[in-house]
Amino acid sequence: MPHCVPCDRFYNPNSLSEQGCCPTCGHQVAEVPEPAKLSRFGHEGAPWHFKLLIAVTVVYLGYRLLQAMAWAVHSI
Repeated sequence: MPHCVPCDRFYNPNSLSEQGCCPTCGHQVAEVPEPAKLSRFGHEGAPWHFKLLIAVTVVYLGYRLLQAMAWAVHSI
């Protein structure tokens, strides 16, 4: 966690300037992160197990919808 010694404050990396400087006094408190390492989802996509979870959820909810429609038709 970046710490500015002159201001005696800890900062969230997102609250720093693009150069890694303190927003109050401008003192360099952190190294500038490489843009490619900020998020792995920009290049790789979602993990396979998340996609599997979404697919299983869609199948389950579709099945429950068909059950509800069948129940509604038979109860009339």
